[in-house]
Amino acid sequence: MTTRLADSADADVVCAIYNEGIADRIATFETRPRGPEDIAAWFGGRHPVVVVVEDPEAGDDAEADGGARSGRVIAFAAASLYRPRDCYAGIAEFSVYVARAARGRGAGRLAMEALIAAAAAAGFTKLVSRVFVENTASLGLLRSIGFREVGVYEKHGQLDGVWRDCVIVERLIGGEE
Repeated sequence: MTTRLADSADADVVCAIYNEGIADRIATFETRPRGPEDIAAWFGGRHPVVVVVEDPEAGDDAEADGGARSGRVIAFAAASLYRPRDCYAGIAEFSVYVARAARGRGAGRLAMEALIAAAAAAGFTKLVSRVFVENTASLGLLRSIGFREVGVYEKHGQLDGVWRDCVIVERLIGGEE
């Protein structure tokens, strides 16, 4: 598996992976499936850093990019600006999603490692997120790559009419570790 920065040509596959995450109800409060146009707006806008993981064993999309792509995208991680206020400059909020068929093979770890490096290169000094307390796979991954659990937001939001708790995670990056 390889990683690279994503671009607008990845909008369709990133959208499909994200929609699986929405449907699974384990990683996001979002309930409305997204379209590729929603994801295309991320590039250069709301999400200044998006990385993808490609698996050469999962198919070949090389023709779509003149041979620069090494396989089918099976995971992505994205970082967006945490808050617009100047005091939060350098802090990014992140998310990571893996296609159902590729879960448990290390793609999430690769996506997060690539995201950490890309976010540091983009000038971010800290990554933060919230993870459902039941999402033990994501929490284990994040612990293993240096994220610390800051606390728990109780009843942070409702998903399908049920209040959900979220673990707050953070990691300093870019020489600030």
